[in-house]
Parts: sequence; structure tokens; C-alpha cells
Amino acid sequence: MFEYIWHFFCVGFIFVFLVLPTFLYMQVMEWKARKDLDEAKESGRIHPTSIRPEIDLKLCMGSATCVRACPEDVLAILDGQAVLINTAACVGHGACVPACPVDAVELVFGDSKVGIDIPEVGPDFQSNVPGIYVAGELGGMGLIANAVEQGVQSMGYAAEGLVSDPDRWDVVIVGAGPAGLGAALIAQQKGLRYYLVDMGDFGGAILHYPRKKLVFIRPIDFPSYGRVKFTSLLKEELVDVLEDVVKTSGIDVHGDERVEEVLPQPDGSFVLNTTKQTLKATKVILAIGRAGIPRKLGAAGEDQEKVAYWLKDPEAFTYEHVLVVGGGDSAVEAAMALGEQPGNRVFLSYRSASFTRPKKKNVEKLRDSVKAGKVELVLESKVMEIGVDRVVLKQKGEEIVLPNDYVFVFAGGILPTDFLRKAGIKIKRHHGKKVIDLEEEAS
Repeated sequence: MFEYIWHFFCVGFIFVFLVLPTFLYMQVMEWKARKDLDEAKESGRIHPTSIRPEIDLKLCMGSATCVRACPEDVLAILDGQAVLINTAACVGHGACVPACPVDAVELVFGDSKVGIDIPEVGPDFQSNVPGIYVAGELGGMGLIANAVEQGVQSMGYAAEGLVSDPDRWDVVIVGAGPAGLGAALIAQQKGLRYYLVDMGDFGGAILHYPRKKLVFIRPIDFPSYGRVKFTSLLKEELVDVLEDVVKTSGIDVHGDERVEEVLPQPDGSFVLNTTKQTLKATKVILAIGRAGIPRKLGAAGEDQEKVAYWLKDPEAFTYEHVLVVGGGDSAVEAAMALGEQPGNRVFLSYRSASFTRPKKKNVEKLRDSVKAGKVELVLESKVMEIGVDRVVLKQKGEEIVLPNDYVFVFAGGILPTDFLRKAGIKIKRHHGKKVIDLEEEAS
């Protein structure tokens, strides 16, 4: 009798202290996931800005390893399988892919509704033009660690079978952001004659981040330098790391020089015309950003000096009337940073009725800033005219006039389509696994 009671006690103990808590925890997590999914659908965060994971539900076993690996809370488990609950937050970290024990996850660009334009690139990062390689953000990979890795790998492929010619550079690397620096480190290791050029300075788009912006990264391996193990850094700290990489390795960066065109030559080499000179190269690595040039509003008066397309130092603006235009993370973060400065009155204009692109945490912080009176929202609006001391917006058919000292536009950028096509590079539109050749579609 005692033995049966003991067995019953053990089974009851396991159920009460192990099985039941696990079951309740899973129920709570699934309830939270459904709530997050509903909010994402309501706000429009169900479409990717670039890259996203695609789950093969025939293979998915619901192990949740991909969910735990994702740093951006893009995935969750619903009804026993992995689903995307916040697609717009995906930054291409890629940790979900190796984490899956049954290979049910792969990364794709765009979805059935949102197409992403990307240069045609093979598995060796070489474009359809032999000798031109694409790495980093231009190829759809915006995450810093991924960009460095692509720069490293693309240079490795470019160096294979390369025959030096004293009359030209072995390789010209266009763009000194993370991908360009990774490529330059490998070129230096292999003893290649390389020319690293950037229209600004090393760091690329990172230099245009607002001051003290928190940047989430994963550990980065810089060849000849070592491993940067941080998972998050302030913008200034990240710039310091990159500066140390450049100085320690002795990379020569040619800044303030824009490459205006890359022209393939009959012998397979390339001529690059810059704002300062003409370069000849055996190979070319394009490590430029996808944005190319900032997208402008097309509003009257936009050419004034008080209009800018990035914000480096919010603390430089106090007691000003400021208009921020845009609906992504950059616009939201800039508006909040400016709203924290003493005496500022900050308006945030966005063409839609709600914010769909920013990270969930940024949206929540923005709500707090609005409640605190630090940021004033002007949704469903369009900038019509920028005057000397005021701006005119149209909102739901009515004109609104706001006092203004500065305008910051964060409307994304224009893919350098003409630049790429002049080099002979084809551009393809990705809708998940469906890929459209834009040249063929146009013809």
C-alpha cells in the first residue's frame, strides 16, 4: 500500500512542479506570441524591409531553437511550429538558420507583396559582370557582422587566380564601411595592391547614426585584428572600434572621393572615374550601401541649408522648432533624441496613419515621448513647402503651417540603379523565393 502511495506522490510531484509549470509557461508564451502577431498585423509590421526567415512547415518540429537564437524577437512558436510575428524587425542576423536542428529555416529577401531589388550575385559574390563583386548592404545584408564576413569572403574569391598588372590596381574597393574594411584586410593579408575609396570616411552609414545611438551587433571577426565580442555598442564606441581596426592594421582609406562610374573594358579590366581621378583595376568590389543617395521629398525649398538627411549630434540643437520626416527607425530615433534637448519643439511627419517599420521598442518609446509632450505627431501628412522660418504640410486635404528652424528627412535612399546598370550589373527583384529579372520584365 505504501509503495502505491509513494508512486502516486512521485507522479503528483512531477506533475505539479514540472509538467504543470511547463504547460502554463508554454500557454502564456503562446498567448503573448498571438498578441504580438495581432499587433504586428494591425501596425503593418508583417512585411520585411529587406531580409527575412522563411520556415518550411513540412520540416519544422517546433523545437523553438530558432526563437531563442533570434535577437530581434522576430519568431515565436504557435500551434507547435515557428512563425514570423514581427517580420519588419529582421535585420538578417542569421542565427536562426544554423540553430534549427532540421534545416527548416532559410533567409530570403522580400515576400509576395514587398519586393526587394538586389544586384544579381552568385554564391561567390560575383555579379553577372566577371570581376565585379558585391558585398554587404548593397547585396541585402545590412548587419555589421554579416557585412564584414561578406567583405572577407568576396575578397577571397576575387583574389583567386588574380594576375597582377603594374599598370593598374589589383582591386579597387568601393565603400569603406564594414564590408569594405573586411575586404581591405584580406587584400592586405594577401599582399594585393588595393585602393579603398569612400565618398565620406571609413565607417560608412555608421557615421550618420545619431550620437549615442545603441547599435546591436553580434561578435565580429576582423582578419589580422581579432574578435570584437560586444553584442551592443554606442555609435561612438563602434566608431572607435573601427578606427582602431584601421590604425592597427594600417589600412589606407581614400576618403572624400566618390566613384561616379565603373566601366568594364574589352580586356576584362575596369576603369573607375572618381571625383578626383581615373583608376584602373583588375577586380572591383562594390561595398557601398543600398541607399545610394538620400531620397528627397520633392518639396519646394528643400535645397536650403537647414534641410539635412541625417542627424549626427542632437545635442547641437536646442530651443529650436524642428520637423523630422519619415516613418522608420532612423526618423523615430532622431525625433526622440531631438525631443530630449532643452527647449526644442519637435514635429514628426509621416505619410501613413501608423508606424509599421520601426522596431517595437522604438514604437513604444515614441509613444512615451508623445505622452510626455516631447514629440508631436503629424500623421497622414506630406511636406509641401519648406520656408525660411516655417513649413507647410498637407494632412487629409488640409494645409498645416508649422514654425520651423530645421528639417531632417529620413525617407530612405535610392538604390544606385543607374550606377549599377552603367557597369553592366543586372538587378533582380526578390519576392521571397520568387525572383524577377527586371531587364527581362521591362523588355
